[in-house]
Order: sequence, then structure tokens, then C-alpha cells
Amino acid sequence: MAISRRTFIGSAAAASAWGALSLAGAPGAAAAGSPGDVVGKITVGYQGWFACAGDGAPIGGWWHWSQNWSQTPSPGNNVIKAWPDMREYTRTYPTAYGSLGNGQPATLFSSYDQQTVDTHFLWMQQNGCDTAALQRFNPNSSEGPTRDAMAAKVRSAAEAHGRKFYIMYDATGWANMQPEMKADWTAKMSAHTASPAYARQNGKPVVCIWGFGYNDGNHPWDASTCLDVVNWFKGQGCYVIGGVPREWRTGDGGSRPGFGDVYRAFNMISPWMVGAVGDVAGSDWMYANLNVPDAADCAAHGIDYQPCVLPGDVSGRQRAHGDFMWRQFYNMVRAGAQGIYISMFDEYGEGNQIAKTAETAAMSPAGLLALDEDGTACSSDYYLRLTADGGRMLKGQIPLTPTRPTSPTLTTGGSTDLARGRATAESSHTQNYGSGNAVDGNADSYWESANNAFPQWLQVDLGTATAVTRIVVAVPPSSAWGTRTQTLAVSGSADGTTFTTLVPATGYVFDPARGNSVTITVPAGSRRFLRLTCTGNTGWPAGQIARFEAYS
Repeated sequence: MAISRRTFIGSAAAASAWGALSLAGAPGAAAAGSPGDVVGKITVGYQGWFACAGDGAPIGGWWHWSQNWSQTPSPGNNVIKAWPDMREYTRTYPTAYGSLGNGQPATLFSSYDQQTVDTHFLWMQQNGCDTAALQRFNPNSSEGPTRDAMAAKVRSAAEAHGRKFYIMYDATGWANMQPEMKADWTAKMSAHTASPAYARQNGKPVVCIWGFGYNDGNHPWDASTCLDVVNWFKGQGCYVIGGVPREWRTGDGGSRPGFGDVYRAFNMISPWMVGAVGDVAGSDWMYANLNVPDAADCAAHGIDYQPCVLPGDVSGRQRAHGDFMWRQFYNMVRAGAQGIYISMFDEYGEGNQIAKTAETAAMSPAGLLALDEDGTACSSDYYLRLTADGGRMLKGQIPLTPTRPTSPTLTTGGSTDLARGRATAESSHTQNYGSGNAVDGNADSYWESANNAFPQWLQVDLGTATAVTRIVVAVPPSSAWGTRTQTLAVSGSADGTTFTTLVPATGYVFDPARGNSVTITVPAGSRRFLRLTCTGNTGWPAGQIARFEAYS
């Protein structure tokens, strides 16, 4: 069977061993590289390959939404397995599906719209996704102009939301790959390394090549051809990641024999796992038989190790409301991974997406799945929140634990921060201090408005009308943040347009001795949108908020 990025079937021998494993702990391997934009970070694979008729994209059709791109997606012209949560997209496109379960029309987004990419990168910012690997297939095909445009859109979104990105070449089916990949980098993609958002590792721009060494007809090149390409990119001053078969170290199974020199020429190894693992037992087998010896081999050769973590195919009933994904996080961190690659951010076709997805049948048309497919309710952002916790465990910010700390649903208990990870808006921000920093759970990241331009405001969308009785706001607790008084007003809204004052402008003292935090009591009532308006700050001529929390 031919192997592609969309399908990678594991060996029968591995599958038979999954159910009979007794785990043994393993020491983590030493990192070959210092922390950078991929070492010590969560990287998400970003397709950015969805287009809709009428969106202006050069491809001119329903790219990756349907089997026949010239025809509107419908139950009979469908390639996706799960329906996206469409509530945060400002431009949507009608389909030929029946209405959603709640009676709303079934619409889809286009990746070609900048607002779509900005929304995705905002979600990355809010949920600890550090770096996006932009998938780039053969750009000399009819898809090339659209893919060129997507690279520019991703660059813009990464710059706006303080994320990093890099080019990930997928060599699958690329007949004239060797000269054309080099030419594409030289003539087009290398220009994006001028962006401050372009990922660098060990001071070098990052490039990934996926597809060398796979033992199938879509990846036919011999080892010398592949080694030439790897060394060429290294000669251009790049840090090169290899997206390789899971049997790269042993050179059997899905790996072509004789590729050892190619694999060990990479600066980082990232074995592909989609289709090769689908449950907790399988993850445990991979840990003992692949991840631990892979990590040791990489360490012995001075190569960084970036294993793959996936949420699971929704249609394959793999997700187990997060237990499958969390087991992989646990296993990869204890195996000593230098970084983690999430497959994928927006892969609604394979059903492996972590991006926001329909929660129930009320948010999807008949015949397509939602996140409650196994009977457990999950909020649409659940796998983003789970990714955030996995990133914190990788970085040592929370202890190594086999028990996922993230609940599938956001409860409304009095101790739960209702604003955590929710969509935000702002009057302005400076540099990379965007509004999402105020709800990302990181006490040291913060929103800062444009300077010397009061009034300024910061807003959070709770997703639905919710009873809130108190708000906690803070600036970073570091002693470098001295005492300051910010004049803040609180207002609420049902629709995000018409706001009612809940608490008039009041001076609040942020004192490092009290954690630089203040609590504001608001009148009882339900509101979907909460807004803080800042009209003064004695510590800096701008609004500054590191934590914007809401509690019932």
C-alpha cells in the first residue's frame, strides 16, 4: 500500500503486540540542542488547505472540503470526518448539507481568508501551541499559487499573534523533487526567514522535509538523492527536521533499507505515527519499543527528537475523550523528547484535528461527527486545552503525570475560571502583547494596549450567556512590576455590540506584595461578553493585564 501523509498503516506485528505490554520506566535522553523554536516547544502541523467557491483563492473551488472540488460539499460529495465549530469565523460559505442540528445553516470556512488564519493562530496563542509547521506540497502543481498565498497569510498571522512558523516540505508524489524543492526554497520560501516569526533553532532557520525513506511508490528516491537535498539545505544554513517512517532506526517495515546516513544527517528526527497508533495500549507499545530506543539513538548521534502526538481519528473512535492523546503526551515526555509535533491542527479530513470542532449534533449536520461521539461531552476547544497542558508538562511547568489534568468540558463551578482560553478582542495592542495573553493561564504573559492613547479596552467572549459575580485581574507578579494603579471599568453585553456598565471606572492598586492581583465584584446576572476599559495607569501609559479571569 502506498504511504502518504494522509494514511500510514502500522505493521501487523506491532499491532499484535500492543495489547500485551508491561511498562517499564525509562530515563529521558539528553537534548542535543538548546531550547529554541522547536526544541522544548509544541509544534502543530498546519495544513491551511481549505478553500471555498467564491473566496478569491486561485484554486477556484472547494479545496479539500469535497471529493469534487468544483461542486459544493454535500453528504454525497464529502471528504471530512468531523465538522468545525464555525462560531468564530466572520466569513463563511454555504454548503449543500442539511441544516445543523440546531437549525442553523451548514457553512464552512476558507483558509484563504486572512481572518480564518488569524483565528487559528489566536487559538494557538491561547493554548500553548508555540510553532506551526506549514505544510507545503509540490508548489509547481495547480495548487502552487494558492499555497504561495497561504505562506504569506500564515506569516502575517504568526507575526500578529506571537507564534513561530516554518516551512514543512512534503515530498509525497513530487516527481522532480530534487531540483524543484531547492529552487522553491531559493526563489520563494527563503524570503520568509526575514520575518521575526520564522522559527529558528540553534540560530538557524528551520525547514522540515517529510517523506524521505518511505518504502512505497510515492517516495521513490534513493538514499543519495535524499542525502543531497538534506545537505543542500544544511549548506543554506538551515536547521533541518526529517519527517521519517516510524521504523527509521531499524530500517525495516515502512522504511527503505540503506537510509541510515540520510536519517542521521537531519538535525531533528520526527517519526510519523498517524495510522500506526490508535489507542492507549498502542501508545504504550510505541513508548517501550520505539520511543525510548529512538530517543537514545538520537542522543547518541547528537540529533534532537520530536515524536508525534495525535488526538486520534474521530471516525475511528480513537479519542476516548482525551485519554489517548494524554497517554501519548505522558509517554513522549518521560521518553525524553526534545519537542513534540502535534498531528494535526486543522486536519478535518483525517478527523485528527485539534482545532475547535462541533461539540454535539446541534453543531453539525447529519452524518458528520462531533466531539461527543463516544458519549462524553467535550467542549469544542477541548483538544486545544489538552495540548496546552501537554506543553506545560513538556516544559516542566506541571509534574509528569499519567492522569490528564484537563476536563473534557468547562464547568461553571465557582472555582473555575470561565474566561480561560476563550476568544478575546481588544481596542489595540503593542508588539506581541495581544489580548489572548490575558486568558492563556500564563501569569507572565500579558496584554498591553497602544501607548499614550487612553481609553483602551480588553474583552472576553465566554461563549454563552453565563452568570458571573466576580472578576480577577492581574499584572505579572514579578518584582520588576512595581506597584501601579489602573483605572478600570467593567461592562457586559449579550451580543458583543451593546454594552452596559456593570462597575464604573475605579482606581485599582496592583501591589507586588499581594501578587499584583485585584478582585472586582460585579452585579449578579448573565452576560456573554465582558469588557475591561482602562482610562489610566500610573505604572505605564497603557492598559496592562496579564490575567483576566471570570467566576460565577
